[in-house]
Amino acid sequence: MPTTLLMTLDCADRVGLLARITGFVASQKGNFTEVHQYTDPINGWFFARFAFEVPEGTTLESVRRDFGPTAVELNASWNIRDQGRPLRTVLLVSREDHCLADMLWRWRSKEMNIEVPLVISNHDTLRTQVEKEGLPFLHIPVPADPTGKDAAFRRISDAICDVSGELSILCRYMQIMPDWFCEEHLNRVINIHHSLLPAFAGADPYRKAYDRGVKLIGATCHYATAELDAGPIIHQQMIPVEHYHTPADMRRLGRDCERLTLARGVRLHVEDRVVVHGSRAIVFGD
Repeated sequence: MPTTLLMTLDCADRVGLLARITGFVASQKGNFTEVHQYTDPINGWFFARFAFEVPEGTTLESVRRDFGPTAVELNASWNIRDQGRPLRTVLLVSREDHCLADMLWRWRSKEMNIEVPLVISNHDTLRTQVEKEGLPFLHIPVPADPTGKDAAFRRISDAICDVSGELSILCRYMQIMPDWFCEEHLNRVINIHHSLLPAFAGADPYRKAYDRGVKLIGATCHYATAELDAGPIIHQQMIPVEHYHTPADMRRLGRDCERLTLARGVRLHVEDRVVVHGSRAIVFGD
């Protein structure tokens, strides 16, 4: 059986760039099954995602090794991985369970190609729900004082590394992460927040939005960075609000939007359809 590999790559644009990459795949007796490319005309930067089959007996390690000299020549940032291997994904949650429940369903039903080795929470509220799924639940309280908070996030980072976590999803994990944590796990922590920020920040934002007659509720899925809710955006969605919707209705709509937006963003990352360059995320749709 052939193996399907995924390659993502970005580098400065140049003549013959695509020919160099396709020539390499041909040299591996590879067959393209999906090709996406984009050149940013403002910055002259090339982005690509390729899916290609390689013959039985060809290993991922050998393809990576053989592509190394080409990548150096192109001065490219790149990655090649096996499409079939699930991504080891740690879920972080506080008290609200709607994003967690949705992500667990997508994992359990194999709709999402992830493996969940651990769920971490700063509260013990959802332990039973997680352990019913047969998953380890790690309760790490986060103190308010800076020293205690930093120590808690050191434990979280160590726990992620201990299970070889490749991705962490903040399923409404209501803690601001330290700068060092975001840098250490750069572009490997996905967060979700509603679009009522910053105009309706703070306690009960949906009531404030109701009082102002908001007409749209949205959510943004993005990578976590040192600057709160300002990381590269992966996916956004919106839901219309009608005049007869109460604050409770708006919260329900908001939860729906958060679930779908987070799931879509995670799926794009898991399928290597996101290439981050600076503060932007280039997304190749499925």
